[in-house]
Amino acid sequence: MPRLFTALEIPRDAALSLSLLRGGLPGARWIDVENYHMTLRFIGDVEGHVADEIVEALDRVRRPAFDLSLSGVGAFGSKKPHSVYAAFAASPELSALQAEVDRICTRGGAPSDPRKFVPHVTLARLRNSGAIDVAHYLSARGNFATAPFKVGRFVLMSSRDSIGGGPYIVEEAWSLASAEGARHAGHTAVPNSAYRFMR
Repeated sequence: MPRLFTALEIPRDAALSLSLLRGGLPGARWIDVENYHMTLRFIGDVEGHVADEIVEALDRVRRPAFDLSLSGVGAFGSKKPHSVYAAFAASPELSALQAEVDRICTRGGAPSDPRKFVPHVTLARLRNSGAIDVAHYLSARGNFATAPFKVGRFVLMSSRDSIGGGPYIVEEAWSLASAEGARHAGHTAVPNSAYRFMR
């Protein structure tokens, strides 16, 4: 079984802006632009029936579409930084969606995630990058921000063991309701992915 996680995709314009943050940090292994995403809830390598139960429960999520923007950069691992990321501006809609998805995954049998949810896009994994180099990198890019973009769906992604993560595959997708409420959130099975977890 691949590792599973729910996520938000990063639109092309925002991904292009993120790609301009690459470089200038010794020891960084930069994430490929096509693999940028924001993890809502890590699920992990679970049994097929657990994955199917979670997918079925996620079908019932009814949330509105909303706007998000990226603002600022940061690093994980204060004494020994292990990754750098771009942060998202605060969003009540995002927090509500993430909390509901987290509850569904936990109830469905996915291991609980002890880490506090920090909405971000990982830019690079670090190997032997010095704390001073990381501080200089972050300081030079502290004013990073993107224009707001619309979040119209969330997805279930899979990944297999690889260096630096990826490639990530969208297994399922769920639409968020339009602002006018004209259409309801719904589940989209990505071609050839339906029932793959039962096998």
